[in-house]
Amino acid sequence: MKRTHSKRRFLSERFPGRRIIPAGEFKPACLSLMDQVQETGVEIVITKHNEPVAKLVPVSGELRPFVGRSRGVIRISDEDLLAPVGEDWEVDADL
Repeated sequence: MKRTHSKRRFLSERFPGRRIIPAGEFKPACLSLMDQVQETGVEIVITKHNEPVAKLVPVSGELRPFVGRSRGVIRISDEDLLAPVGEDWEVDADL
């Protein structure tokens, strides 16, 4: 029993400011814990046999749709990329 207590203390030191909860307690309370994380911003570390296996964290920033995500980042060239460049290449040297 003393070992479990020291392990919990170690986890508290390793994950300061985060709530630590065993998977068995997390499972039935999952939806309400998700609401708490969203409201408070406090992360939850989920453990199995006193070992951290996952974190429940609030979503940061605005979620953007996938389509159009690179708008303004990628520029499409209006150059003809298939036109000859007017230079000989090594592959053309034998012709």
